[in-house]
Formats: sequence, structure tokens, C-alpha cells
Amino acid sequence: MDISLQQVEYRYQADTPFERLAIQDVSIDIPSGTYLAIIGHTGSGKSTVLQHLNALLKPTGGKVIIGDREISRNNKEKRLRDIRQKVGIVFQFPEHQLFEETVEKDICFGPMNFGVSEEEAKKRARQAIKQVGLPENILGKSPFDLSGGQMRRAAIAGVLAMEPEVIVLDEPTAGLDPRGRKEIMEMFHRLHRERNLTTVLVTHSMEDAARYADQIVIMHKGNVFKKGSPEEIFSSPEGLIKLGLDVPEIVRFQLKIEQTFQTKLGKTFLSMEELTEAIARLLKRGNPV
Repeated sequence: MDISLQQVEYRYQADTPFERLAIQDVSIDIPSGTYLAIIGHTGSGKSTVLQHLNALLKPTGGKVIIGDREISRNNKEKRLRDIRQKVGIVFQFPEHQLFEETVEKDICFGPMNFGVSEEEAKKRARQAIKQVGLPENILGKSPFDLSGGQMRRAAIAGVLAMEPEVIVLDEPTAGLDPRGRKEIMEMFHRLHRERNLTTVLVTHSMEDAARYADQIVIMHKGNVFKKGSPEEIFSSPEGLIKLGLDVPEIVRFQLKIEQTFQTKLGKTFLSMEELTEAIARLLKRGNPV
């Protein structure tokens, strides 16, 4: 499912004395099958953009096209349930949204709320729990008897059971240790490939944006500051650093090498393997590096 934001503006509490402009002139195209990362400081507009992707917010200016639906201020689109079924959002700390007696009931709640039969919902629950790497026997347990990591995976299974075409991840690794972060991100990357999902990752982690995304959008003060492939985005790391944004550790390492030996390596590398090979080739040619 394609999503397109076209000159989108959003004002919180519009037409009141408390009106506040959150984003303006935001244009982002997200073709079906894309893995897009949206990065930027807190307050840059990332979360506001995220909430437009399944019509939780309606733009106060411009329009959002989700599949064949157009969402705008004056458009009286009433079929928003269908959109929210197709675009699933995994919010920060999704485990806080668990509430049912058993994991199975919690996962089944969403599909059944959209008219799926109980039998089909249970089938989806069994499939989804396996997709997030949990054993099927966990379905009969209370979600509140699970470990923190298991609770998060169970909550994610509830989103997957809706069988969305687009999945939006809002800081999905918040609060996890390094191992847990890697496992969750690898799981989403695998699901992206296997289910041919359109994936939108909202994150502070430049490492994750560089490693997993096909395209990156940088938000700054409510505007799209820059967009492009990871290679294009991180090819000018000095500019990002001036904005106060972090860059992947591998890019910082490359910068140090180039500054120390006063040479350019020709392109920005986003993996240690590629960077090591580039340095080895330079050494063979007798470069001072």
C-alpha cells in the first residue's frame, strides 16, 4: 500500500488561543514495500507525522493519501476503520496496552473488533505468536505473567494479527538492553521481507536507520530537512552533527580515519566490513592510510 503526504500541515488545537504549529509543508512519498526511517530530535515533528499515517490525526493543511483514500481537512472520509486495519502502529512500550486475561484473547481482540470470526482470530494468533519468536503454549498464559521482553513481543503479535499492509514502529526498542534491541529490530526486518510489508520506523537510533532502512527522512523543527538513501543521508555527516544529530558509529570512525590521514575514501560506508575492505584496497595501492 502506497502512502503519500503532500504539503501536510498540522496545528494542535487549531482555531483556538492555544493553537500550535507542529509540522508544515511536509511531503513524503512511501511506495509499497519501502522500509523508511524517520529521524530527528524530540519535538521535530516525527510523532505528528506518524499519527497521520493511519489517520489518527487529520491534516489541517495539505493532504494524506493512504492507498486509494484521501485524508484532508475538508474531506469527510468516514471509512477510517479500514485504514486503521491496513496500517498497524506499534507505539513505544506496546506492552502497556495489554489488558486481557490471556495472551490469546489479547491478540484476538483487534481482529475480532474488525469483524473477523473467533476461529480465524485464533488461527491468526497462533501464526502471529510464532512470527514474533514465542512458543504457542504462551497463548494460554496471562500476559502479566510474562517477562518484559515476552510482553512486548505478545503486544506486537496483536498488531501482526490484524494482517496490516503497513507497519509503523514508534521507537520500538525503547527501554530494551542492546541484545533485546538487536533481536527486536532483526525480527521486524525479517517480517518486512517475508510479508512484503511497507515499514516506517520512527527512531532516535542512527545505527538502526542506517542498517535497516531503504530511505531516510530527517525532520527538523516541523519540516523535512533532508531525505534520501542511507548513503546519501550520511554522506555529509558534518552537517548532521551541526544539527545536533548523531551519526552511526561506523561513519564517525570513517571521519576519524579521513581526518587523521588527510585522505578521502570515496564514499560513505555503513558497515565495518565494507570500510575494512576500502582501507585494505588503499593500503595495497600505497596510500598513506
